[in-house]
Amino acid sequence: MKLHRIYGIFLRYWYVLVHSLNRKANIFYWPVMDLITWGITSKYITQLNTGLPNIILMFVSGIYFWLIVWLGQYEITINFLDELWNRNLVNIFVSPLKLSEWITSVILASILKIIISLSFASLVGYVLYQTNILAYGLYLIPFALSLILTGWAAGLFIAGIVVRFGSQVETLAWTALAIISPFSAVYYPLSTLPVWAQQIAKLIPTSYIFENGRNLIYGKTVSTSGIVTSLLLNFVYITLAILFFKQSFAKAKQKGLTSLH
Repeated sequence: MKLHRIYGIFLRYWYVLVHSLNRKANIFYWPVMDLITWGITSKYITQLNTGLPNIILMFVSGIYFWLIVWLGQYEITINFLDELWNRNLVNIFVSPLKLSEWITSVILASILKIIISLSFASLVGYVLYQTNILAYGLYLIPFALSLILTGWAAGLFIAGIVVRFGSQVETLAWTALAIISPFSAVYYPLSTLPVWAQQIAKLIPTSYIFENGRNLIYGKTVSTSGIVTSLLLNFVYITLAILFFKQSFAKAKQKGLTSLH
């Protein structure tokens, strides 16, 4: 891989962000709306004297952590769809650009956007509710790593499906991640789920992170094995997603990339 090609594609997507109101809304507007909605909800629950401490931090942290997953997935799929909509796939890949370089570029772009969005959301959360994401301490590192890996795996898998079936399945860029949300237990304990759903949750890497995040907030024991399991599942899923995306792309090239439009 060549760094100048990776940087060139990265710069392309950065310019799109700078000049696109839609992309800015995803990074700044929607996280703030979620913080206001769920923050007010958590304050109401607190006023009911439920006896649960730090419930506002639990809800707000759920927003922060899900934001990592969502942006990790969204940036990969939306940038691929953007090239598809603009009929630019042929222009990009007729150049010496390798698929691995494109994947690296969008991954780096997603990291930058997650840092920007999460920093902004954390500041808003602190101003509105005096919550501090740094309360998770060093656990924040493996938590964030596992969550972003889940996002990348989902993004590459969805992009692979788009390559297979074309733009008629583009709605997956906005809807597919919602499938794993109930099993991730973002805002509630895993024990709330029915038994069959808990079994599915064991295969969802994010469920281990959200559950351990709540354990940390409520002073319970954090399961190191759970975090390790989450990371291992993610490495398996992202490996399979990359292979699927590459195989789908190779088949699309044989048919002609213009057939995807």
